[in-house]
This record gives sequence, C-alpha cells and structure tokens, in this order.
Amino acid sequence: MDSRRRFGKYKVEREVLDEERLEELSQRKTYSDIHPPLTKQLKESFRCTVPKLKRSLVSSFPVLYWLPKYSVWDYGMPDLISGISVGIMHLPQGMAYALLASVPPVFGLYSSLYPTLIYFIFGTSRHISIGTFTILSIMVGSVTERLAPDVNFTIRNGTNVTEEVDIATRDLYRVQVAAATTVLGGLIQLFLGVVKFGFVGTYLSEPLVRAYTTAAAAHAVVGQLRNISGVSAKRFSGPLSLIYTLVDVCSKLPQTHLPTLAVSAVTMTLLIAAKELNGFFSSKLPVPVPVELITIIAGTLISSYAHLRSNYSVSVVGEIPNGLQTPNVPSVSLFREVIGDAFALAVVGYAISISLGKTFALKHGYKVDSNQELVALGLSNVAGGFFQCFSVCASMSRSLIQVTTGGKTQMAGLASALIVLVTILKLGALFQELPKAVLASVVLVNLKGMFKQYSDIVTLWRTNKTDLVVWLVTWVSTMLLNLDLGLAASITFALFTVIFRTQLPTYSVLGNVPSTELYVDMETHREARQIPGVTIFRSSATVYFANAELYLEALKEKSGLDITKMILYKRQQEAKQKRGEKRAERRAKRQAKREVLFRRKMPMDGVIAEKEQQRWSEKENGTVFVIPPSPRTLDGQCRWEYLKGGDPDCSSLGWLSELQDGDTTTLGSSSEDTLSRDLERVSLGSLGKWTWDIHSIILDLSTANFTDTVAIKMFKNIFQDFSEIDVDIYLAGCQESVVEQLERGNFFSETITKGNLFASVHDAVLNCLNNRGATSPPRFDPSAVSVVENSDSQNSRLFE
Repeated sequence: MDSRRRFGKYKVEREVLDEERLEELSQRKTYSDIHPPLTKQLKESFRCTVPKLKRSLVSSFPVLYWLPKYSVWDYGMPDLISGISVGIMHLPQGMAYALLASVPPVFGLYSSLYPTLIYFIFGTSRHISIGTFTILSIMVGSVTERLAPDVNFTIRNGTNVTEEVDIATRDLYRVQVAAATTVLGGLIQLFLGVVKFGFVGTYLSEPLVRAYTTAAAAHAVVGQLRNISGVSAKRFSGPLSLIYTLVDVCSKLPQTHLPTLAVSAVTMTLLIAAKELNGFFSSKLPVPVPVELITIIAGTLISSYAHLRSNYSVSVVGEIPNGLQTPNVPSVSLFREVIGDAFALAVVGYAISISLGKTFALKHGYKVDSNQELVALGLSNVAGGFFQCFSVCASMSRSLIQVTTGGKTQMAGLASALIVLVTILKLGALFQELPKAVLASVVLVNLKGMFKQYSDIVTLWRTNKTDLVVWLVTWVSTMLLNLDLGLAASITFALFTVIFRTQLPTYSVLGNVPSTELYVDMETHREARQIPGVTIFRSSATVYFANAELYLEALKEKSGLDITKMILYKRQQEAKQKRGEKRAERRAKRQAKREVLFRRKMPMDGVIAEKEQQRWSEKENGTVFVIPPSPRTLDGQCRWEYLKGGDPDCSSLGWLSELQDGDTTTLGSSSEDTLSRDLERVSLGSLGKWTWDIHSIILDLSTANFTDTVAIKMFKNIFQDFSEIDVDIYLAGCQESVVEQLERGNFFSETITKGNLFASVHDAVLNCLNNRGATSPPRFDPSAVSVVENSDSQNSRLFE
C-alpha cells in the first residue's frame, strides 16, 4: 500500500507564532494564577470540610475504602485459599530467614505476623505479601553480628576463657539490636511518607536493585555455610567481611561435621527436585504444593525420631516458646550506631515493595499510592519492632503465590497471619527438633532465582553499556564493602552516571525533511536539508550549570563560528580603525603645513607644485588592491566589498595573499573624509578573516524541562555576542516551566524579548526567512583580497 494513503496527509495554514503571540492566543495564565500565595495555600490546607475529611480518612486508612465494598461471595473463598497457601509459606521462610538475621527462629514467625496485620489496614496494594525477605534479613544479620559478635559473649571461668558462648544472652541482645534497627528504619519510612518523598525509590534503578540482590545472595550463601557444613566459623563485619568469612570457613573445611553436611545435601536435593516438579505440573495443580513446609515437617520428624541432636550432635532450632511476646520499647541508645543501616533497610525495603506493588497494580488495573506505601511499611516496621520483629517488606515468591492462587485483596494477608498466629500459639514447640541445616538449605534453594540474575550481564552488554557498568559497580561494591556501604556507593555511582550523561549529551544540527515541517539530525538522516543561512542547534539534555559551558562550546563547533576569537578580532580592528583615523588626522595636518611651506619657501610654478604634492600624497597614503577576476558568492552574483585605506599589520593578520601579474590597481587618497568613509565599511567579512554564511541561529530547547541562573546568563551572552557579528538568535520549543524561569531570571530586556521565542522550530525558521530572506549572505574568502602598502623606507611587502 502506498505510504501516503496509509498514513494520510494534512495541511495547516496559520500565522507564525512567537511566544508573545502564542500567549495572546492561548490566554496563558500568570504565575500568580498557577501558584497561589503561600498564605492562601496554608489557609486551604487547614480548612476542614466533610468531603475533605472523608478523603483524608480514606487516603490514610485505605482499608476504609475497600472493606465496606468487600463481597464475601465473590472474593471470600479465593482470598481464603490464597491466605492459607501464603501462610504455609510464611512458616518455613520465617524461621529460615531468622537464621539470616542471626536471631532465634521464633522471631521470624513474629515478623510474619504483626507487620502483616498493620499493612492490612494501611497498605494500598491488594496483592503483595508483607513479611520476612531474604535481602532485608541478610542486612539485619550484618548489623546484629557487628554489634553483638560471639566474642563478646564468651563465658569466663575465673581467669580462663572457655570456648563456650552464652547463647541466650547473645541472642537476647541481638534481638534488641534487630528491633532497634527495625523501629528506626520504620520511622525513616514513616517520615519520608508523611513529607511525600515516595519518589525516593526511583533512585534505585532496576539494574542497581538486581545487582544488589545478587550480591546480597552471595552474602547469604557465605553466611549459611557454617550451618550447612557444621563448622564454627567466625562472622566478620565491615568492608571485605565477605572475603574474611569465606577464607575462615574454607580454612576450617577439614573440620566439617559430616552428619550436618549429609542432612544439608539430602534436603537441598529433595527441595530442588520437588520445586522442579512443582513448576512442571503447575498448570495442572490448583495450588502449588507447599514443598518447604513438607520439608520442614519431614526434617522435624526424622530429627525427633532419629535423635539427631543427641546421637550425631546435629544443631537444632531449640526451644520455641508458645504464646506471644509482650511489647517492649527498643533501646534508643542503639539508634546512633544503626542509623546508617536503618536508612539502607528503609530504602531497599520500600524499593522492593513498591516495585512489586506497581507491577501487580498495573496488571490488575488499580493504583498504588507510593507515599501511602511508605507510611504503611513504616508503621508495619515500627509496630513490629515493639514486638521484637526484624525489618520486613514484600516478598516476590509469596506475592506470586498469593496472586496465582486467586487472591483478590489483603484479606488473603489476614488469613495468612491467622495461620502464623495459630502456629505460634499451639504448634511452635513441635519444631524444636528441626535441624538448622534444613532451614539453611531452604534459604539456599530459595536463592536460586537471584543467582539467575547473573544473566543480566549478557543482556545489558547487548542493550545498554551504562546500565551494565552500574550493575557491575553495584555488585562489586556490595560484595567488597558490605551491604550498607555497598548500597551507598552504588546509589552514588548511579547518580553520577546520570550527571555524566547530562554533561555529555548529543549535540546536533537539525535539517528540514523535505515537504514537511519536521527537523531531524543531519548527521543521522540523509535526506535532511539545511535551511540556507539558518543553523538549528539542539542538545539532547536540559541545559543547566553542569553543562552550560559545554553547550556553548558545542554551539561554536557545530555552527563553525568561534565567537570569542571573532569578537576579539573585531575589537582589535576597531582599535586599528581609531588609530587609522588619528593617523589620517595627523597626515591631514602635515599636508596642510606642507602646502603652506610650498607656497612660502618654494615659489615654483603650479605644475611643479602639483606634482610634488602628488608625490607626497602617494608616499603617505598609497594602497594597492588585488581584485580577483571573478569574485562571486554562492548564488553566483558579485557582492564583494574591498578593504580601502586600511593599515594592516603583517604580524597579526594572516588574510592577505600574494599579488598576481596584471591584477593590481593603485588608489590614492589625500582626503580625510574619503579615508573615514572607507574605514566605516570594514567588517569581519570584508576583512576576510573568517568565512561564514549564517545569519540566524535557532536554539531548540524542546528537550529542556528546567534551567537555572547559570544557563540563563549563558543564553544572554549568546544573544549579546552573536549580535556583534550580525547573527540573530532565537529560542524554539520552550516549555512553559522554562519560560517562567527565564522570566524570573530577568532574561528578557529591551534587546531580548519574547519575540525571540517561538512555539516550534518551524515557526522560528519561517520568521528567519521572512526577516532575512531565503538566500544566504555572501561568503567572504580570505584569499580573494590582497593589499600592498607602499613605503619610502622599504620595498613593497605582500601580506597573505
């Protein structure tokens, strides 16, 4: 089919619109209309009405919006089935991830209970499952083991120090550290949500998050090696802690506890096989088989009946108290020591949760409020911290189960919390004989998906090298600097890549696509045609203080006009003009004196006096011009202007060429008026120093969404400098925010008005052609004009 018929054609006839005319036609609102005074804003914010109060309550307590509309017949059974499935997953994951956090397993069950209930009230996502998560558990574990290492809890017997560790005291203090970190992280999330900083999660790009979780998975593997192998390795903290821990574990591999290693190997083999079968038959199963729960139950039964702890010294979970813990206020004195870790937990937890929430919201057609999500997560962590929970966020695996099993609302989360509650109250003691090697195996098998993220390296190599560098830097920094410092270094580097890309954008000169009003980069489009006499310059990034100077340099390069040197040269020529005028004045005075002397002291006849006067005149003012045989411009017409009566300086001018035989003409002038009139014709083009055919430059600012004082000053200088060489400057495609910032920055003046701003590039081009015409100005060739100055003291000199 013909492309013209497929896409159609249209024709628009309208006047050329500059900013003034556009504002007149569109009736643009003033700044005060768009931005009311602060007093009025405060008055409106504190005004209380019934609809406003209702909206505030619903936005603060989202459960009030959907719970009254909840249909038991439509959603009750799917939510119940989904909640039971998720609750069954909570049990093994809660206890296993408690090992990552270096706290007793029962506190993982607490972390799966209280935060879920809080999120049920304040959360806006209908499908994510709040609870323990691998990455946050690892981050909490790095804090607890740094502040409560085993060496601080060794039991002393007199002057001798035994190798035994007071596990009860150690675990109690680690729980306090985890709770304090969780509360502080929740307070940070709550504060960010109240001040509407929900966008903070956007600073964690997808490559950064995936690389960070991949490196954190490596930390989890190294941390669980001692539970897998049964060796008593040290746990280091700080930079290079991963390497130190790995070296210590490897050095103690000969001490591997073989029964523990056997339990781990069997458990991981069965888990991997069961998960593969589960995935293979997923389309035929109404709900996924709870492989992890079955593994934990089987491991507990085998350990209990085979007496693995007493007969083979296999480490088990130990005492799990029945009932709930009373709330306790966390130790505020620990806040100062964990504030950096708490901030990292707050940002990472929110980034993971909001990304999952928005993914499911987009799929199911509803909206997630990012600020309210911060508030919900913050309250979940603060409330959980008072009940000795550690930091929580959304879990990908549990959320997928909640969606695939038919969950419609957070009633599924409430049902899963009830399953955990029943386990804590009645069934907790049954898991006392569960080997820790089984829980460690559950952790390692669940990390399989994160290790698959190493394939991102190949994908990013093919798609985006910058994102690949961010991925690699994040992975390396997290592996070497630990989780908290690694995250800070990764975010800093990612922000630097953004700044770097805005400092080095793509600068291009645009050309017109024939028979359209479209303008594209001439370097990348063969059919783009440059408008004669007009240069259209565009940057792919906004212009601000970090790239303003680079923008100006690129403009000089792309336009071919080194404005700094040209203005300097022009001012030098103006100074020479003034010196020439003064010399002409002195010559006129000397000429007048000679005429008087000739009349008084040399009574010669008129003919002799006239010849003598002519000789002196030629001696003083003789100038030779070389006229090219056909001084033509690009349009084929002779428009040459020649330098007359100049006083070139061979040490500074390189624009004079050698004389050719038969091409010289000598003109003499003894008149001051004639010399001054000739000097007024001197310009950069007629001097032949540079060659250009540009009369207008259009700066396309359609890509700019803001500007600042540095950029505004730079634009002012562009207008002023280029006007000195008779080149007009126009701005095109400015967004309203940019126009407002130009107004507030005192950009407009008597010489720079809104008539220099146009709604589009095409409007600016039409204005240029209307003002200057479609024909380009004459090109001035330095080799076309040559001057020979006569002197009675030396022979003729030729200047090129």
